[in-house]
Amino acid sequence: MARRAATPPVIDGKDNDDVWRLAPVMKDFRQFQPTEDANPSFPTEAKVAYDDHNFFVFVRAFDSHPDSIKKLLARRDVRICCDQIKIVIDSYHDRRTGFEFAVTPGGVKRDYAIYGDDQQEDDAWDGVWEVATQVDSLGWTAEFRIPLSQLRYAHAPSNVFGFAIWRDIDRHGGERVGWPLYRTSRRGFVSQLGDLVGLDGLAAPRRLEVAPYAVVKNVPKPGFVRDQQYAGGADIKYGITSNITVDATVNPDFGQVEADPSEVNLSSFETFFQERRPFFVEGTGIFNFGVNCSIVNCNGEGLFYSRRIGRDPQLRGLYGDAQSPTASRILGAAKITGRLPGGLTLGAVEGVTQRAHGPADRTIEPFTNYGVLRLNRNLDQWTQDFLRSHAYVGAIDFRHRFHNGGYEVSGSFDLSNVGGSPVAIARAQRNSTHNYQRPDEFRFDSTRTSLAGHAAELLFTKQSGFINFQTSYMRRSPGFEINDLGFLLQSDQQLWSNWASLNWRKPTFVFQRAFWNFNWWQFWTTAGLPTDRAFNTNFHGQLKNQWFIHFGGTLGNLGDLFCDCNARGTPAVRREQYIAPWAGIQGDQRRAIVPSLFMSYFKGDRGHSTSINLSPQVDLRISSQFRGSVSLSVTHRTRRAPCTIRSRTWIGRRPR
Repeated sequence: MARRAATPPVIDGKDNDDVWRLAPVMKDFRQFQPTEDANPSFPTEAKVAYDDHNFFVFVRAFDSHPDSIKKLLARRDVRICCDQIKIVIDSYHDRRTGFEFAVTPGGVKRDYAIYGDDQQEDDAWDGVWEVATQVDSLGWTAEFRIPLSQLRYAHAPSNVFGFAIWRDIDRHGGERVGWPLYRTSRRGFVSQLGDLVGLDGLAAPRRLEVAPYAVVKNVPKPGFVRDQQYAGGADIKYGITSNITVDATVNPDFGQVEADPSEVNLSSFETFFQERRPFFVEGTGIFNFGVNCSIVNCNGEGLFYSRRIGRDPQLRGLYGDAQSPTASRILGAAKITGRLPGGLTLGAVEGVTQRAHGPADRTIEPFTNYGVLRLNRNLDQWTQDFLRSHAYVGAIDFRHRFHNGGYEVSGSFDLSNVGGSPVAIARAQRNSTHNYQRPDEFRFDSTRTSLAGHAAELLFTKQSGFINFQTSYMRRSPGFEINDLGFLLQSDQQLWSNWASLNWRKPTFVFQRAFWNFNWWQFWTTAGLPTDRAFNTNFHGQLKNQWFIHFGGTLGNLGDLFCDCNARGTPAVRREQYIAPWAGIQGDQRRAIVPSLFMSYFKGDRGHSTSINLSPQVDLRISSQFRGSVSLSVTHRTRRAPCTIRSRTWIGRRPR
């Protein structure tokens, strides 16, 4: 139970304030790792309070050897191997979303927004909150102050929050304890939180954050001339109510955002890049709508890919010049997220990009408006001849858990329609996503002015107990197209995948814990052409001495298979079987020197291609302020070009 504070406590890591002397004490902490529902090595106590503006938590972590508590330093949001206290708050009390706030004895802070019951975390979310820690003769403490403006909750006379506190005891083999008991044998994270009551008369604080910027650039030109350029803009966050927030950005400047890694892409598919721009990263969990995302296969494909907003001009490479802009300028964007009365979750994004000019003032990217609307309802506790003129995507998904949450059925159905001139639609038919021009497909139509398609998937999952499994089926029609605002590598696919896992969560004679999974998948085109079939297994085990061993491997391209994509529109080519085993070992993460070694082997193309990789590494934790690593990667590859003709398709030199 939370207690209202007449006077807010001083955030100093001490419990000598009046509110902490009067607040009820939470004591029933239970171990859930390595042993579920076991007595913890040391007791833990916690107290919760609040006032009109803030939410307070005090945690006392008892320890009989406080001199052994490590106070390592690291950047914010970096997970390090030392003790930790984490609080989890489901302020909507919807059993699906929430916020995490964690701290180490050295004061390293981590925070996340949670947007799924399976602990799907948005680590780009950086809330405004305060915490103080102290190590004393009894152990260590953490005192949190979280402004209510950082949480999202319904404005009501009395509120109930989902709530949990976790404690990590690092030197005891990664022991983890929590209130309430978290059961690792059961699927779900937020749904296992306890109920925090006593939150009466919570205010609906006004939330307004403005971050303006100004940039002045001096651009040198020939003749000792400097062209001075000015730019400015702002990011704005405003809370309409306690559970609905509007974010807006005007003429955003992303010049300080971490650049994408350099890459030479020799495949027929575009590269998926992570979103790093703050406006598009923060709080976007509601917009995640994956396309074919199972345990076996999940590669970033989805209906909304925010990197499309402000993308590289689509026709920039058409003229082969070096002066065209490398990105479309975003004039402005707005985003609204929150929860409406009745439990309906709302997310909407609107963005506008400026027309981009190429040589001779030709348009290489038109003035474009992007719009996304996402509604989510918890029912059980998407200019010119070369470019498409419009693109629409609609989808619906569902998820249902039953048998005490141990089983789950989920799925989705998506529709797409894009339109434009015959030239624009012909480009879409010939790109690497569709490859309609393949001579064995007979789908290409140069007179088309639209392209329509659908995608569907169905998954059945067992997610508790010693044996877990998932089976799933996915289908995409040839005309499915979402790349104007989403991310799709390939249409015209069917997939049946199966995954099973053996989970030793309790200590055994050899292992502290261990997991062994088995995977099998099969791909076809919608016409029935087999394109991929493989079996994979992976083992991960933590030994009693806290070392880790890993091994696994893949048998790929089993049976008669054909590749319909890498030939880039030519006939499908036969795929040859390969084998790819791997193994690794890692030292005790608690030590100052942590060695590790990973090895992998590949053999394919009927023995013509082999690869051996050896990767040793040593992590160093010499002091609380110094961390480093030394690594080496050695790879030996051999390649002999095959000289065969099979099924009237050949690769390499034709024999004479």
